[in-house]
Amino acid sequence: MKTDTADAHWNAEWSALEADSKWLIPEAEVKTWAAGLAPGARILDLGAGVGRHALWLAAQGFAVTALDAAPEGLAGIDRAGGVETVLGRMDALPFDDAAFDHVLSWNVIYHGSEDVLLRTIAEIRRVLTPGGTFLGTMLSRRRLPHERAAHGDGREIGRNAWVFDAPGTDKIHPHYFCSAPELLALFQGFEVLSLQDREHETPGSWHWHLILERL
Repeated sequence: MKTDTADAHWNAEWSALEADSKWLIPEAEVKTWAAGLAPGARILDLGAGVGRHALWLAAQGFAVTALDAAPEGLAGIDRAGGVETVLGRMDALPFDDAAFDHVLSWNVIYHGSEDVLLRTIAEIRRVLTPGGTFLGTMLSRRRLPHERAAHGDGREIGRNAWVFDAPGTDKIHPHYFCSAPELLALFQGFEVLSLQDREHETPGSWHWHLILERL
């Protein structure tokens, strides 16, 4: 059973994006992270969407590659220019070993089963240079009761991977929720530089924010 299917939802979202969408605004945390990186560093934006981070990073002088499985988002990045775009899956990255100094993946890699997630993490580790960093987000287990209250009990299709009866949202596609010990067990081969469980703009929207160093 294919579980990393959320790109179908987001491809439709990107095709009808409003000019004032929040998905066009870079996150402050990404800007803070980038301020500590070497000038001209090679960065992979994994699950780049419409390029809110890739385009901003490129404008700061970084060598950015934007990968996504949703072609509508990449088309928007191509129209803006200045960033190499690649259509591909997060768990099978079409790049050489140690191809990047840093990897960014904001609200992306938790879309799928644990098998997909583990393959994706292994690919992130493979394409990073030793000492390179990964800035990413994951869904906290603390969020799960809020999703179940909003969308019904839902269905666990595999360990920690849930789908909900929520038409019109990406919750109909698998999402992975985990505790801190579970998260740390997933990211073998990385040293933790920062790990925080934060609530985003809506109540109950808990996400892990993590910065890891590739060993």
